[in-house]
Amino acid sequence: MSGSTYHERRQILERHAVLGKLSPGEIDTLLRYSRVERYPEHEEIFAKGSPGTSMMLVLAGSVRISSISFSGKEIVFNIINAGELVGEVAVFDGGPRSGDAVAMTDCELLVLNRRDLMPCLERHADICLELIKILCERLRRTSEQVEDLVFRHVESRIAKALLQLSVRFGGQQIDGKMLELHLSQTELSTIVGSTRESVNKQLSEWEKKGIVARRKELVIVRDATALERLI
Repeated sequence: MSGSTYHERRQILERHAVLGKLSPGEIDTLLRYSRVERYPEHEEIFAKGSPGTSMMLVLAGSVRISSISFSGKEIVFNIINAGELVGEVAVFDGGPRSGDAVAMTDCELLVLNRRDLMPCLERHADICLELIKILCERLRRTSEQVEDLVFRHVESRIAKALLQLSVRFGGQQIDGKMLELHLSQTELSTIVGSTRESVNKQLSEWEKKGIVARRKELVIVRDATALERLI
């Protein structure tokens, strides 16, 4: 996996909706004290309960945030794409990680230590507010996920997840076009809180109806309108 250059990392920070509010000098300081970490697909980035001493900016790849029960059942809270932040809770309270982070694909992360970030944040109330907005958005998403698990049938949860993930990962709007989603059935089952068998059964039914198609770890949404009707 080829890594980014210092210049490329600086450009990413400058264009970032939150961190781009820092002054050029502050961005240089952060880059000087930051480090780049690379993780191959499926490798653990950090574990739930581990010390939260840093926040990470995803430079490339996707990260899955989840939690695993003692019985081995996993539930996915969020999927973080390139350009988004991981571990921002630790910036505010310095407490332990609230979930497990695993590389869904080969990932490159810019690690920003809390001790280096805090002086910048203390001078920028606007950045703190933006980070709080991110936290609120993710909290709303988690609350919605809990409601879906309690009130929605598995068919509806799968349809909703496919549509939401297609928009985020497919790079296309839902307007009747065929949308591709690189996601295994096991990963999809952890996102919707169901078993792989149930997800496979549902996808098989939809495949017969021409709503979706499958190619190894690729789910192709052929009829987004049909899925919308199931939500």
